[in-house]
Amino acid sequence: MSEPPAPPTVPANQDAEHLRLLTVFHYVVGGLTALFACFPFIHLGIGVFMLLKPEAFKPRPPPEFLAWIFVVFAAGMILAGWTLALLFVLAGRNLSRRRRYLFCQVVAGVGCIFMPFGTVLGVFTLLVLARPSVRELFQK
Repeated sequence: MSEPPAPPTVPANQDAEHLRLLTVFHYVVGGLTALFACFPFIHLGIGVFMLLKPEAFKPRPPPEFLAWIFVVFAAGMILAGWTLALLFVLAGRNLSRRRRYLFCQVVAGVGCIFMPFGTVLGVFTLLVLARPSVRELFQK
């Protein structure tokens, strides 16, 4: 009986190239995430306007709680988006330095919620980080 074939190995220079590409893509997706997280500023502005100038809405101004919903929801979305963008950038930096392996895996998993770019990047990052040869690069 013959032994099962060994899994294909990836040359170390190809691992380094994949990590370099993932680093660049993490920076790009981090920037796109930060940009898209700025869209709720429109809602934030509307909410603030509703709070400061309710008389502009004639004949009946909107209730104050509605303005607060606009403000709180928009501020939360902006904060969440910028946090995710920062996580992408930090993961890219850690990938380039080959540090914090688990952090990079967690960010790749969390990044999958940012469709479609974060999903693609997260899946490819998890696939590359799953290689034993890449894990060795992080332990050096």
